[in-house]
Amino acid sequence: MRWSSAIDAHVRAGRAPDPLVIDAVARAEEVRLGSSGAVRRSGELRADLMGLGVLEPLVADERVTDVLVNGDGSVWVDRGAGVTRADVEVGDAEAVRRLATRLSATAGRRLDDAQPWVDGLLPRGIRLHAVLPPLAAGGAHLSLRIPRHRGGGLAALVELGMATAGQAQELRQMVHERRAYVVTGGTGTGKTTLLAALLAEVPADERLVVVEDVGEIQVGHPHVVRLQARSANTEGAGEVTMVDLVRQALRMRPDRLVVGEVRGAEVRDLLLALNTGHEGGCGTLHANRAEDVPSRLEALGALAGMSRDAVRAQVASALEVVVHLRREGGRRVVDSIGALPGTRS
Repeated sequence: MRWSSAIDAHVRAGRAPDPLVIDAVARAEEVRLGSSGAVRRSGELRADLMGLGVLEPLVADERVTDVLVNGDGSVWVDRGAGVTRADVEVGDAEAVRRLATRLSATAGRRLDDAQPWVDGLLPRGIRLHAVLPPLAAGGAHLSLRIPRHRGGGLAALVELGMATAGQAQELRQMVHERRAYVVTGGTGTGKTTLLAALLAEVPADERLVVVEDVGEIQVGHPHVVRLQARSANTEGAGEVTMVDLVRQALRMRPDRLVVGEVRGAEVRDLLLALNTGHEGGCGTLHANRAEDVPSRLEALGALAGMSRDAVRAQVASALEVVVHLRREGGRRVVDSIGALPGTRS
């Protein structure tokens, strides 16, 4: 496909293609295509330049949670039973790079040799990650994480088979007792899905302040304030870290502080908040087993300059419950609900 210089300039600058420019390009072909053909051409360009193109049918499949495009143009999907090859081809390495660049622009991010990776959010809450060579061998690679099963609280997860009725009642009680908790699990176990369901159970008169690296959590609650981190620009300026956001969130009178994913030095400020009267705070943490959570928190605390003993003391008095998830065949399920291993009886 040949883009006009105007469209190309938008994409290279990290901006999504302008619909008016796309229409103008289509009208320029009206002599050759006719008026109806120009309208059709405009629709095709909009689908290719503003939508997901050949990936759209995969994203529309309610079973698909992840779409992965490799540098050779091959496409892989996860429908809950592991990654399998999709019967779709994006094209050659240059086509994959164009797709990654365009989707990055749609997410409001710039992807080029000076900024060879992007983590952003596409329309419909789809999380985008893209990386260019030489960081990734063999061409550009991109990953799409598609949010599923939004809303409905814990009852919806019971219907999906992610939690039993008894587990849902225990989790609901945990939320209403304002106990601080962390949702843990490996990659793709449904941590964000469960956290969103738990937040939907929070009483409507409470204010949630949600801090995320990339906005993923779709919360069915009437009073949600969202803060999102920002990477530095190509000149190295303008970065806003998770640590910055957690500190700002504490000044915004949160009834509940939510950290979408705890994975860095922000753990220090979160633990401090939970130990100074911010009850009911929560977040997610990558851990393959519930037993691994203390060591994971210690490692993150070290990034913030905390000693192991300091982390243990803060965690013991701050976090009350660990909700661990695992994959069982093609399903994501709640594996355990309990006190943080090694800190409470």
